[in-house]
Amino acid sequence: MRPARRYSAGHMRSLVLIGHGSHLNGESASAVYRYAELIRERGLYDEVIEGYWKEDPSLRQVLKTTASTDVTVIPMFISEGYFTETVIPRELGLGHQGPVPPGGVARVLGGRTVRYTLPYGVHPAMTDVIVERAREALPDFSAADTALIVLGHGTTRNENSNRVIYHNAQTLRESGQFAEVHALFLDEDPKVGTWPEVVRAARVVVVPFFASEGWHTLETIPEDMDLSGPVTVFAENPHGPQTVYYAKPVGTHRAVADVILHLAEEASGASTEDGDPDHAHTAAWATVMERARQGLRLGEVLITCQSGVFEIRHALDEGMPGHELQTLVTPEGVRDATRRDEGGHHRPVHTLRNLPRGWRAVLNEADLKRAIHYLYPAVVEETYAHTCHVLRHTPWPTTARRQTGIYAKVQKATPAQVEAVAEDVCGGCLRTRLWAGRKLPHTFFDGVPGGIPCAEACTFLVAEVREEVSGKRGGGHTHNH
Repeated sequence: MRPARRYSAGHMRSLVLIGHGSHLNGESASAVYRYAELIRERGLYDEVIEGYWKEDPSLRQVLKTTASTDVTVIPMFISEGYFTETVIPRELGLGHQGPVPPGGVARVLGGRTVRYTLPYGVHPAMTDVIVERAREALPDFSAADTALIVLGHGTTRNENSNRVIYHNAQTLRESGQFAEVHALFLDEDPKVGTWPEVVRAARVVVVPFFASEGWHTLETIPEDMDLSGPVTVFAENPHGPQTVYYAKPVGTHRAVADVILHLAEEASGASTEDGDPDHAHTAAWATVMERARQGLRLGEVLITCQSGVFEIRHALDEGMPGHELQTLVTPEGVRDATRRDEGGHHRPVHTLRNLPRGWRAVLNEADLKRAIHYLYPAVVEETYAHTCHVLRHTPWPTTARRQTGIYAKVQKATPAQVEAVAEDVCGGCLRTRLWAGRKLPHTFFDGVPGGIPCAEACTFLVAEVREEVSGKRGGGHTHNH
């Protein structure tokens, strides 16, 4: 495999990492953030941006946030399945559904060349990551007495999702590094709980083929296997005494960053020339920077400038001495300090009026742009498009018709139900619902603090409407989510 290259000066390329995200769990996005940081540090792309199904920036917005006309999109998933084949291509507007070909899918969207690849988990190099995880758990594993269990989630929703598990197990079986290699699953046969009957070796290494640490890797797998920690001894198993070594999930290994870069480099449909700066994106940010130098109120924050150094703080902390606030000096620091509200609740929708107080960020101009992006993803680009009268609105019926899977039932919601949920959910948001016919004559570009457009119902609202249609939704609680 060729290493990713440093791209020529004067041209640009953007890399977008797509994660699932969560409306409830703030840790869900952590692995994607981490890989974005690892790749960013290498300086191989002009920018590395994260996007999510259930967080900001959403899949509907993320391409607007890229500065380049040359964009490669990597789904940060462990296997092919419903999200990589249906949800992500649909939400990105790729005009593709179903299995993604080996070289990926390439489209020109809104003047950008967009290449969409297979998920990183199906790349052949992931076999080496499994071995590395096994070696960490049991440094002296051997073909004489060690069995390997490659453990997948499994699902009945997409028959492709287990294919990568079986493929890796077969490859490692043929490599001869282990006495036995088994593919087992949480949610389909053969189930992980059957391991004592099928595994004969005295030492057993279990490598979860999962994207991140979470409920399954920390709770359900140890419970299903009766594990007591990283090493568990079973004295009376059917095939005699056995010791199980439980490894970390493959998706959190540093080497995954290399796999992502290889996938990006191998994507088909790449133009022979590198991309150019996107004109609308450049103009939007030039306008924001000009306002920021003069002092800008954006959403719930104040941005001030002194001698070329910018400060961001919560507007309600205006006038507080700097030493009484936590000082942040990186965009990542701003991101991490604002991912939860003051009650400790996850903030999947960044424009809800629940930004925590008590901090200030001191940044240079380049870092200011990324900090604003983390605080309010896609807000600059969409608001600028609105002021130029080119922001497209998507009415609720169109959004509802696009939904599949468990969210398809929102198509049954009455206008009254949608409005009732929106009054609750959107009532706590800085955005103005253009998709519901509301008007926004002035924006923060004109000095109106809450002047931010909402072109389309977000996934958080879609999820709440689904709960309403299902009769499961309690009222008045959503602003903290």
